[in-house]
Amino acid sequence: MTSAVEKTKARRGRIFPDRNWSPERMAKERADRAAFNQQCRAIFDRVKPELIADHYNWFIIIEPESGDYFIDADENFAVQKARQSCPNKKMLTFRINETGTCGKI
Repeated sequence: MTSAVEKTKARRGRIFPDRNWSPERMAKERADRAAFNQQCRAIFDRVKPELIADHYNWFIIIEPESGDYFIDADENFAVQKARQSCPNKKMLTFRINETGTCGKI
């Protein structure tokens, strides 16, 4: 005769409860991310008209502190170029088209 297996009750809650961010820190992170995105978008909007004719639907990776950008038809090659030039910098990827989006939602 088989015995009934007792199911364990699933624990609810955070995986690491000691690593909670305060609302102030979350707001600061959101503001920093929005400022970074705005800097990158400004550079993208500035260079898009000259690149869209010859490089439509290519990838552009922008490093906003220096204003450098790296383009390639393959996203992986664009990332390699960017990482070789700016190895520890935060960058943002766009697609060279009317909206700048990569992929479908």
